[in-house]
Amino acid sequence: MKTFDPEILKKLYKPPPDSHKGQNGKLLLIGGSKIFHAASLWSLKVASRIVDMVFYSSIPENNQIVQKTKQEFRDGIVVSRNKVEDYINEADCILIGPGLPRKEGEEEGDDDTKFLTEKLLKKYPNKKWVIDGGSLQMMDLEIIPGNSILTPHKREFEMLKLKIKNEKLKMTIQNLKLEEQIAELAKEFNCVVLLKGEKDYVCSPRECTEVPGGDAGMTKGGTGDVLAGLVAALYCKNDAFISACSASFINKKAGESLFKKVGYYFNSSDLVDEIPKVMKELIF
Repeated sequence: MKTFDPEILKKLYKPPPDSHKGQNGKLLLIGGSKIFHAASLWSLKVASRIVDMVFYSSIPENNQIVQKTKQEFRDGIVVSRNKVEDYINEADCILIGPGLPRKEGEEEGDDDTKFLTEKLLKKYPNKKWVIDGGSLQMMDLEIIPGNSILTPHKREFEMLKLKIKNEKLKMTIQNLKLEEQIAELAKEFNCVVLLKGEKDYVCSPRECTEVPGGDAGMTKGGTGDVLAGLVAALYCKNDAFISACSASFINKKAGESLFKKVGYYFNSSDLVDEIPKVMKELIF
């Protein structure tokens, strides 16, 4: 498997000087629950630094928090869950799953993650989807829209393999090396898989790359949610594979930059703030 080439970053979309609001990406973010309160907010915060518009749909408590922090969300709209489909067609990409509950009825007032996820994926198969967190854990693999990006960590990847209904394929994958397993899953379901870890692996149905780097400071809670938001923001205006591997590289470089300044002692909010600085150095 080849190692990520930073030259790929040159292919990323850059907003033209004469562009207008909305032209540089619109993202719909569906996530958050009472038990996983901050996850969708980290995804929101990093995405709002990159795209022109974020439509944010969470539970009422999280929606209220975002309404109160409009100074960092100037070009976004808070959307109630019963209105979320009104914004799907307008969005360039949809991120679903950060902070959605992992099982039915986890907290009173939360959505049924499996029902919500599968209903939207089936109804809008031609949209660009980034599937993360609770949605990734609860959905059936057979309904993954083509060209979606899946962002599992290692435990979630093991869960995905167990959901394969074709027993022959399941046995074949279990006998492969990890990077080959990722490639096979990406081919079978016509998607991009970004496996998060000490070394990230990114596979499309046609190619794979590994992304080394990062540090132990990135084991903090929420760094995966930051990455999901970054992937989705880039996917608004870029190819799925380029978006996934570029986001992985940028995320790790931001962690390394923070490590030089403060060692292990940073959190996911610090990572969000560092990413724009790193992107300016790497891309422009």
